[in-house]
Amino acid sequence: MEKISPRTYDKYIKAITDISRAITSDLYLEDILKLIVLVTAKVTGVEICSLWLIDDSQPDKKIRLKATQAIEHEYLKDRSLNMDEGVVGYVATHNQPLILKDVLEEPRFKEKEMARKLGLVSMVSVPLEVKDEKVVGVLNCFTSEPHNFPETEVNLIKAVANQAAVAILNTQFMVQTKVIQEELAARKLIERAKEVLMRQRNMTGEQAYRWMQKRAMDSRKSIGHIAEAVLLSDEI
Repeated sequence: MEKISPRTYDKYIKAITDISRAITSDLYLEDILKLIVLVTAKVTGVEICSLWLIDDSQPDKKIRLKATQAIEHEYLKDRSLNMDEGVVGYVATHNQPLILKDVLEEPRFKEKEMARKLGLVSMVSVPLEVKDEKVVGVLNCFTSEPHNFPETEVNLIKAVANQAAVAILNTQFMVQTKVIQEELAARKLIERAKEVLMRQRNMTGEQAYRWMQKRAMDSRKSIGHIAEAVLLSDEI
C-alpha cells in the first residue's frame, strides 16, 4: 500500500472539517455543493472536481451534474444521465469507486468533449454515501496527467465524499423543513382570512376559500398573499 505523508493527511482532515462546519451553517444546497468541489480540488490538487446528485423526484431516476469549480456555467445546464448510463451512473448504481487511467479510452465515460477541451486524462469517481449505504450522488476528480490514484488516496477522497453526503442530506432536510414551516404558516393565514370573510361577507368557509382562490388566480398572486391582504384590510 502506498504511503501518504502526514501533511497530506492533514490537508484531507482539514477538508473534512471544512465540510463538517458547513453542516451546521445556514448555507443552502447550492453553496454547499460549491464548497465541496472547491475544497476537494484544493486538497487533492486535481484539475477539476465535479459533483452529481441523484434526482429521484421522477419514476425514472436521473443523476444530474450540480457543481464544478472550473467549468463554464453553460456546461452545468441540464447535464443529466440515466442511472445505467456513464461512469457516474455505474458508480452510483454499484456503490463503488471507479478509476480511469485515460478517460478518452473508456466507453462508459460520456464527457469526452469536455475532457479534450480541458486536457483531462485520469479520473477517480466515488459514490457519495451515507451511513445506511444510501448513495445520494457521485464525486469526480480529474487530473491533467496520467495518475493511478493509489488506494490510500481513494480512501481519503471517499472520506471527504461521505462527509459531503451528510452535509447534502442535512441541507436538503433544512430546506424541506423550511418549506413545511412556510406552508403551515400560510395555512394559518388562510384560515384566519376565511374567518374574516365569513364574518364580513356572511360567507361559508368554502365560499370564503373560493373567493380568495379566484382573487389569487385573477391577480396572479399566491392565495397566501390574498389572505394577508384580507387580514390587513380587517385591521384598518
